[in-house]
Amino acid sequence: MTALRYVYAVCRPLTAPLQAELRGVAGAPARQLEHHGMIAVVSQVPDSDFSEEALRTRLEDMDWLTATARAHQNVIDALTGVTTPLPLRMATVFRDDSAVRVMMEKREDAFRHALDRLDGRVEWGVKIFMENADGEGGGDGGEDTGARTGSAAPKAMSGRDYLRQRRMRTTAREEQWQKVEEFARRLHESLSAQAEDSRLHAPQNPQLSGAAGRNVLNAAYLVPRARSEEFVTLVDRTKDDTPGIRVELTGPWAAYSFTGLAEESAGEPT
Repeated sequence: MTALRYVYAVCRPLTAPLQAELRGVAGAPARQLEHHGMIAVVSQVPDSDFSEEALRTRLEDMDWLTATARAHQNVIDALTGVTTPLPLRMATVFRDDSAVRVMMEKREDAFRHALDRLDGRVEWGVKIFMENADGEGGGDGGEDTGARTGSAAPKAMSGRDYLRQRRMRTTAREEQWQKVEEFARRLHESLSAQAEDSRLHAPQNPQLSGAAGRNVLNAAYLVPRARSEEFVTLVDRTKDDTPGIRVELTGPWAAYSFTGLAEESAGEPT
């Protein structure tokens, strides 16, 4: 069985060895591969799973994909605790150590620039959701009105009553949406002032994410480690400011959104 090199991230040399028990994709131990004063954190994976042809099939297997993503993130999280890693895309693989070094040499200037800019910084994610938004679009029995008031909506006695209830529901949703948008705008401005940089991502699709409510803000913030506690406190103070709004904070992460690196291909496995 041929072993390929799975690359998790590029970073500066670590001051201590990687954890002996740190396991990556396919349960393989992670190790450091040095080149020109930088290291790639890699592990060996079988070409039966990670060759170009095999990956096309594997990426359609949700169980395999979930396990691989979790193992990949486990290595990135371990690195984030001790250094500033530049994460590469999941399933970035190369034929051997030499091919990894070639990649590092080709991108050396970009890697060094990103490492200098991101040193000592982490990424925090903030999402804002409009709750009770699942009835958006209107039902015929006033379900979302009842959900907001905690009681059943009155049954329409006529066509005129039905239309009036529809208008009331639409107006209530529009007013709530305006409140949520204004809340998200103010919070984003406050958090951006505390961060060194920020990125606005597309709102999450609830059918894919499984999150309740409608995603209004999906943002990432680049924050120095030394100011992270202050940043988290600022988010926490806003969580209960407005009824019907949910604020979620995630992190600290490696600075995925701020590396400035173009997407890398999956390498040269064949």
